[in-house]
Amino acid sequence: MRIVLLGPPGSGKGTQAKLLTGELNVPHISTGELLRAAVAAGTEIGMQVKEIMASGQLVSDELILGMLEERLNQADAQAGFLLDGYPRNLAQAKALDSLLERLQIPVDEALEIAVDNEQIIQRIAKRAELEGRSDDTEEVIRRRLEIYTEQTAPVSDHYQQQGILSQVYGVGTVEEVFERIKGVLTLAAS
Repeated sequence: MRIVLLGPPGSGKGTQAKLLTGELNVPHISTGELLRAAVAAGTEIGMQVKEIMASGQLVSDELILGMLEERLNQADAQAGFLLDGYPRNLAQAKALDSLLERLQIPVDEALEIAVDNEQIIQRIAKRAELEGRSDDTEEVIRRRLEIYTEQTAPVSDHYQQQGILSQVYGVGTVEEVFERIKGVLTLAAS
């Protein structure tokens, strides 16, 4: 199964992605991890990324797409994958569609974990307190949520129009949310 995982910061995507990859036996592909791994490995793309990141710039969509293509062509991704952190905007979603169409491996399911903003603010504030992160202030969290709404939320509409978007209520225990996700994926697979 090929899944794109969506949801605002603090919605539990990372936690659920770990559980899902174990359940589905597919790799969890995070663009952030791909970037760090390419830099650490010193690949051609990694060297380009390192220079871009060192200068404080954002890595271009083209480079990220190139890294995704390399990763999706690896043997463990042939049976499926869970894509997390990409696409972040509508242009990236369309570019991903084109790449996956060319590779003949379209997304089976776009899964969005839905959590209201006040719950997210509470979660991130609690996580910041536990981890001693002073950068996750309420003001910063609210700005991140605004950016998500402006840029990433239209990606949900994109997948809704394709008929492959499912939303899962992301409040409750980790296990409760995971059971909801498994229920949605069972329905999508049938």
